[in-house]
Amino acid sequence: MSNIDSKGIESFLHGQLECWNAGDRDGFFAHYRSVAPNGLEIEYLGRPVVEGFSVLENMWEQQNSKFIVEVELSIIAANEAACHHRNVMRDGSGVIETIELYKFDQGKTLVRYFIKQ
Repeated sequence: MSNIDSKGIESFLHGQLECWNAGDRDGFFAHYRSVAPNGLEIEYLGRPVVEGFSVLENMWEQQNSKFIVEVELSIIAANEAACHHRNVMRDGSGVIETIELYKFDQGKTLVRYFIKQ
């Protein structure tokens, strides 16, 4: 059973993206800490599941200055969410489509990224 409701999930999904797009690193990580006090795991499909906060650190350092994220669709069901995002290059030179799956359970969060190549 999860300890987060759909309003909490919605707040996390919107809040972390607002912080990402605004370049607010502290706010971005605060949103993740709020939904993952007992651990965060991230899986890029085709790769092993890894500890998530180190992945987010690298993602922030390597990608935040390059991309903003636009939400195409978010669906929340029980303690899970699925999101279709458009990662738009800040210089306007391209877009990377992703599907992101989130599962929230007892203070642990699993994120799975599907990236269109």
